[in-house]
Amino acid sequence: MTSIEALTLEVADTTAAHRFYTAFGLDDRVRLRASDAPTTGFRGFSLSLTVSQPADVRGFVDAALAAGATALKPAAKSFWGYGGVVQAPDGTIWKIATSTKKDTAPATGQIDQLVLLLGTASVTASKRFYVEHGLTVGKSFGSKYVEFDTQGSPVKLALYGRRALAKDVGVPIDGTGSHRLALVGGTAAFTDPDGFAWEAASLTPAP
Repeated sequence: MTSIEALTLEVADTTAAHRFYTAFGLDDRVRLRASDAPTTGFRGFSLSLTVSQPADVRGFVDAALAAGATALKPAAKSFWGYGGVVQAPDGTIWKIATSTKKDTAPATGQIDQLVLLLGTASVTASKRFYVEHGLTVGKSFGSKYVEFDTQGSPVKLALYGRRALAKDVGVPIDGTGSHRLALVGGTAAFTDPDGFAWEAASLTPAP
């Protein structure tokens, strides 16, 4: 297992969710599946869209809000660049960001990268688990943050402490129940130390 081929979000209303995600143009990387699994509060992960400049951040944030998202953090400059955070109607938290603080051209509407950030109880333990399952570490900042080298995968995987991730996206850390997320990749199903489920790509039908 060396990459994530797609993500499956479990939602209460697939038709409504599909309308929302059309605004992001992620049909090839984000799949939807109906679920009524109980879940409350922070679900322990966030998805990030990295783009080239602030104009694209604003474009995606505005499109998400127009499609029914809730603003968690308005688009603004930060120490690292420029970004904003929204929560989709199905509850998934999305961060749209760029490392550039100034526009150099009109917005393109292009997504440079889709990143899945898993909030972990122990970054060190989860890092060890994923290395044992075949992933290679691309970047590592001790016990704070780990990013894996997923070899051109359509989805990049990173680990962050659960508390730090909740703070970063602007929500309380508390949450219970299902993550309502499945990672699709590799040839075998398994569950990581924080309860995130992987499904074998060969057994998961494309949308």
